[in-house]
Amino acid sequence: VLCGCIGIILGVVGTFTQWNRARTVGVEGVSLGTWAFFVYTGIFWTIYGLVQSSWIVILGSVVLLPMQISIIIRLRPLRNYKNSLRSLFVVFALSFVPVVVWGWSAGVLGTGISMILNRVPQFVELLTHSDASGVSTATWSTGTLGSVVWAIFYFTQFLHAAFWSTAATGVVNFLIMILTMYRHRQARYAREAANLF
Repeated sequence: VLCGCIGIILGVVGTFTQWNRARTVGVEGVSLGTWAFFVYTGIFWTIYGLVQSSWIVILGSVVLLPMQISIIIRLRPLRNYKNSLRSLFVVFALSFVPVVVWGWSAGVLGTGISMILNRVPQFVELLTHSDASGVSTATWSTGTLGSVVWAIFYFTQFLHAAFWSTAATGVVNFLIMILTMYRHRQARYAREAANLF
């Protein structure tokens, strides 16, 4: 239970950091597709928590939804509604359909695939755009640490599908964290070089 509580705190800290950065710095480099995925998978985890009678899993998703939705609103989802719909389709196909067809373990493993796929737009955004000023390194760092803590929680609760899904997601979070750090460092070097001349 302690790991779950720490996971909730890390989730709030990481999401708050990105929410605050979006509010104060802007959303340049932030992916609508990724944040739409966060909301949709959060709904899935909430339902899973209800089925498992786990208030920790429920709370871990519900407390983040208002900030996640606020970030999405800043990204003007109606202008690019296709990204949101694509995200919804993937989560539905990989999370909800497998639950109906094969049961909760299949749905949770599908959600793991979905959680990895939800980070792909952010990863691609960071690879293809040098301006990542709106992306928070702290968010992805706490996301990485949160994935580790949640994986431990799921492992100790014998929820193996959730463990593997969360562990794999943690690896992708780590890669995004590293790429975000690289882009921020690259921007800092460019600013320092500009100041020299």
